Amino acid sequence: MSANGTHAQLSGACLCGAVSVRVRPTRPELHACHCEMCRTWTGVALVEIDVAPKDFEASGPIKRFTSSDWAERAWCDACGTTLWYKLTIPGREHFAVSAGLFPDAGNFPLTKEIYIDRKPAGYAFAGDHLRQTKQQFEASLASASQGETQ
Repeated sequence: MSANGTHAQLSGACLCGAVSVRVRPTRPELHACHCEMCRTWTGVALVEIDVAPKDFEASGPIKRFTSSDWAERAWCDACGTTLWYKLTIPGREHFAVSAGLFPDAGNFPLTKEIYIDRKPAGYAFAGDHLRQTKQQFEASLASASQGETQ
């Protein structure tokens, strides 16, 4: 963290280099999502870094897909690399940027897994961190969109 309380900027790119991404993480941590859409989209869990819209910049051949009532997903149109999941709930917008775009994923620790009850039994992430079920995570979205705090 810098002297002014912000986290260092990370720069990364897709597999072919056509899309470049520059972000300043909200917190120096990784999150993983095990929902069916993320697993289908990435082949396993989406491991990501949260970024506020004001701290996000991307350029290149980007394709977007509205995947639910509250989110869109993006990938490189040239090579197909997963780029980000964007939460689109008014007042809660943020990017969940694929950690794989950045060398060493910023060396950040995994601090949260969501949709843990949807995770296949064949793998598990080690460590002591927050794990939320589908119901718990979606309840936190609903309560936040109604003005309550988490």
